[in-house]
Amino acid sequence: MHVEVDRDRCEGNAVCLGIAPDLFDLDDEDYAVVKADPVPAGQEDVAEQSIAECPRAALLRRD
Repeated sequence: MHVEVDRDRCEGNAVCLGIAPDLFDLDDEDYAVVKADPVPAGQEDVAEQSIAECPRAALLRRD
């Protein structure tokens, strides 16, 4: 599983970082970035939760 960040939609709310700090971080411009690609085994659930709870729907799942 891979997760991509749509920078046109991301507002830097950091909801994903709060849910999955091992998977996401913020760059110098406060946009979300994926730290782990592909998502490590055992982290899929928090990745899915991050995707579902992103307020701007800026996270995209890619298989």
